[in-house]
Amino acid sequence: PPQARAELWLCPLGSMSGFRQLLPPGCPSRRGGGGKAPEELLAKELEDTNKWGLNVFKVAEYSGNRPLTVIMYSIFQERDLMKTFRIPVNTFITYMLTLEDHYHADVAYHNNIHAADVAQSTHVLLSTPALEVSPDHGCHLRQHSELALMYNDASVLENHHLAVGFKLLQEENCDIFQNLSKKQRQSLRKMAIDMVLATDMSKHMNLLADLKTMVETKKVTSLGVLLLDNYSDRIQVLQNMVHCADLSNPTKPLELYRQWTDRIMVEFFRQGDREREKGMEISPMCDKHTASVEKSQVGFIDFIAHPLWETWADLVHPDAQEILDTLEDNREWYQSMIPRSPSPPPEGPTVSPGTTDKFQFELTLEEEEEGELDTEPEGAESPLDEDNSGSKTPATDDSELADTEHLSPDPGDRDSPVTHPRDMDNRRVLEGTLPKDRAGGGCSVLGPEDSQGLCLDTEGNVTFLPHGT
Repeated sequence: PPQARAELWLCPLGSMSGFRQLLPPGCPSRRGGGGKAPEELLAKELEDTNKWGLNVFKVAEYSGNRPLTVIMYSIFQERDLMKTFRIPVNTFITYMLTLEDHYHADVAYHNNIHAADVAQSTHVLLSTPALEVSPDHGCHLRQHSELALMYNDASVLENHHLAVGFKLLQEENCDIFQNLSKKQRQSLRKMAIDMVLATDMSKHMNLLADLKTMVETKKVTSLGVLLLDNYSDRIQVLQNMVHCADLSNPTKPLELYRQWTDRIMVEFFRQGDREREKGMEISPMCDKHTASVEKSQVGFIDFIAHPLWETWADLVHPDAQEILDTLEDNREWYQSMIPRSPSPPPEGPTVSPGTTDKFQFELTLEEEEEGELDTEPEGAESPLDEDNSGSKTPATDDSELADTEHLSPDPGDRDSPVTHPRDMDNRRVLEGTLPKDRAGGGCSVLGPEDSQGLCLDTEGNVTFLPHGT
């Protein structure tokens, strides 16, 4: 039964404050490395729940791969949300265990560990003093999956995750909102939908533009706290907060950031292998024979992560300055690891001259045509009532994760020889525009210290070209 399952799961957490009174009788005690039990090691890690840079990988290890349940319980206890929403503790744990079960264990990046990391990062951002108050998807569309058809190609995975999350509330002993009024449930549902859909990367540039406008027009109280006196402003801040948390890997300590980088490359390469097997064009950054991990991370930081975090730091100034400093330090480290001289081309199909020495960072526009309205047809049925389960990305073999253990070079490898291909394609779902020349393309120089120029070709691709080309 769900209650017995929840009680059994609590046994390893007996040393944690808040769990002791929930323990069933006769819980065994386990011993871990150094003579310490896993629950003791876990309790030690969770002391950093309110800090940026909690080691979520260790939380996963010490909790028996239940990081989402453990961290969410810790956050709800910290914020006294069990009392606020009148949630029975056993029901909360049952729901979280059931939800965590729906993440695929063989997916390297978009799994329960990533979910726990985003939740904890959001928790820390929500605690920033300025906000005190007086919550790659392209692969699915390209392959016309059933999910893409079900959700009309609009925020496919985000809609699916929302549908699963709400559907699980109907399972036995899983309704954590059972004691809320109908109006409260509707309000909470709307906020959850608004925030989760904002994590769709096709909305990145719109979110960033709106955030910049908020920074320029922000209103603060006499105590220096942001004045958010309407739902539109509040949800906009929450949407950008979750978006920042979702893209927070480069802002974490380098040791953690490198682990996330290795995991996302596993997923990208897996996608590239599937596309190769099906005879499809391999998505940029997904070809394991040509991808440069270091260049991809520098490009990701320069054109996505840094503009977002810099704007967020302006909004909550000076509360996020340390986070921004870490992001810039990590960017410089990856930049320093890019080989200074070209490496021999990889074995395999010959690279066409037109793509040599080119690092492409392709922008996927939310609208297919300029000026196209981002609206759903009238009468469209909400997809959130569908009952489906799944994961953010296709399954990835555990063996592949092991194969990429050293995708990111070690900090001590700076002077060691590293072999990398010269050309690199990197696709991320991102919107944006650059000046265009008469032929439909355009170039702008990033700065005298940079070795690459930035161009926008006729297909809307942002392209990095070595100076002089």
